[in-house]
Amino acid sequence: MMRRMWVAVAAMTVAAYVGSVFAADSDQSKVVHPHAGAAGEWRLIGQVTANFAADHDVIVVHGPFDNFRRIKFKVTDAPVRIMRLVVTYDNGEPDRLDVRERIDRGGESRAIDLRGAGQRSLRKVELWYETAGVGHGKADVTMFGMK
Repeated sequence: MMRRMWVAVAAMTVAAYVGSVFAADSDQSKVVHPHAGAAGEWRLIGQVTANFAADHDVIVVHGPFDNFRRIKFKVTDAPVRIMRLVVTYDNGEPDRLDVRERIDRGGESRAIDLRGAGQRSLRKVELWYETAGVGHGKADVTMFGMK
């Protein structure tokens, strides 16, 4: 009897925790795995760790290579100033996008419209950033895409 009660309490605790994790998304938009979901939902594409030792990183989009219309970035642990992006599509053609946006720790960028959306699949995004004078330490930068 006591064991059943303990198992029930443990199951309810796990369920409550999982529910709170999903409810914690601050922008109220649904984030799904890149291989799932419908158009209009934010999908996780990739993540890098920005630090003082580097000024840029690359996020490679793993297949399927979807035709994303927009991308955005979420930052944790420290602020980052994104200066520009170089977006490369499946045809190898890069687009240089000047962003110049500071993202505070725990914040996110505006939605960034991609050129040629719906016509070309996204392969990689080079992220040029500044951390000096913005904050201290490392920042995890997560990229999301929307079809």
